[in-house]
Amino acid sequence: MENFVYQNRTKVIFGEKKYLEIIHYLNQNKINKILIIYGKNAIKKIGLYDEITNLFSENSIEFYELSGVQSNPILSKVHEGIELVKKNNVELILAIGGGSVIDTAKAVSIGALYDGDVWDFYERKEEINSKLPLYVILTLSATGSEVNGRSVITNTEKKLKWSVRSEILYPEISFIDPSLQYEVTGNQLIDSACDIISHVLEFYFDNTQNSLLMDEISEGIIRTVMISTEKLLENSKDYNYRSQFSWAASLALNEMLNCGKNGGDWSSHKIEHALSAYNDISHGKGLAIILPAWMKYVYKFNSQKFQRFAEKIFGITEKDELKSSLIGIQELQNWFKKIGQTIYLNEIEIKEEELKTIAKIAEKQLPYGNIKKLNFFDIIEILKLAYKN
Repeated sequence: MENFVYQNRTKVIFGEKKYLEIIHYLNQNKINKILIIYGKNAIKKIGLYDEITNLFSENSIEFYELSGVQSNPILSKVHEGIELVKKNNVELILAIGGGSVIDTAKAVSIGALYDGDVWDFYERKEEINSKLPLYVILTLSATGSEVNGRSVITNTEKKLKWSVRSEILYPEISFIDPSLQYEVTGNQLIDSACDIISHVLEFYFDNTQNSLLMDEISEGIIRTVMISTEKLLENSKDYNYRSQFSWAASLALNEMLNCGKNGGDWSSHKIEHALSAYNDISHGKGLAIILPAWMKYVYKFNSQKFQRFAEKIFGITEKDELKSSLIGIQELQNWFKKIGQTIYLNEIEIKEEELKTIAKIAEKQLPYGNIKKLNFFDIIEILKLAYKN
């Protein structure tokens, strides 16, 4: 293992109806003005919106709202939130939703205390030094944003989907109630599963030697996600499997898997960000397309690790490293297809002549890649592998 420092600043309160304890923490910290950030109507349909706002009203807590956050959250919505915070002297931000809502809330929390454009942080022009306090009530487990210091925002004008990472961005408290996610079914559930697995594999395939413990934990998370996903597709209201799925998502990207590692690879994410900035495809779906293509392109650079993946996840016992690696990659892609996921670019009506444009967007964040440092040519070849069988 490599040397490391690990600290997770987020307090996780896990369990059914535990989010009602939020009032205790707000009173304890003398918070009187809140900005609630959420998506569209999902939290209203499940009754969560009324429950939380009534709780605030009963306790004389003033709240403002920023709604309509979309998948692949956009910069203009962040600007709206920053304006609301500054205009109303908001003291704390509450994100109620999944990764897109939380990432928007993180961006608002740092932008509200900054005189320039919050996009400066995403372009690495400025360092993050402070933010407003941030609480989370999680309603969709996928990105792990509830327990990490990462935020991804799309600048629609520039067609860029870029991320920022800072210890300051960790939420102070995240409430995870698996029962709030009973209505996360079908494509939402499938995309979430692919997102979680991709996070684990970004750390797993990073060329670190002697990483047995982290490998074992990673493999356990992947197997748990696969089992839980299949069970939840049969019964979305199974609290046990919903709990396993929810906590697996948090463990996948709470930075624990990076302990003793070299930071992960993240090429698949960088290329997918370019794809979804161009096409507005959901993140999980994009990763299910890009990740296996990247694996097929780089497996020879660490075939021993890919062979281990094939054996530990799919029980492949083929002794030839290269052959075993390819079988394991294909089995992952087969599992994506089995649960109903899209696995090729041509299935989302991307034309082959558009690959160069997507690659040019992805190229803007080079250099990246740990197993193999990528260049523009490499990105094109990966997109070709992702295009068709």
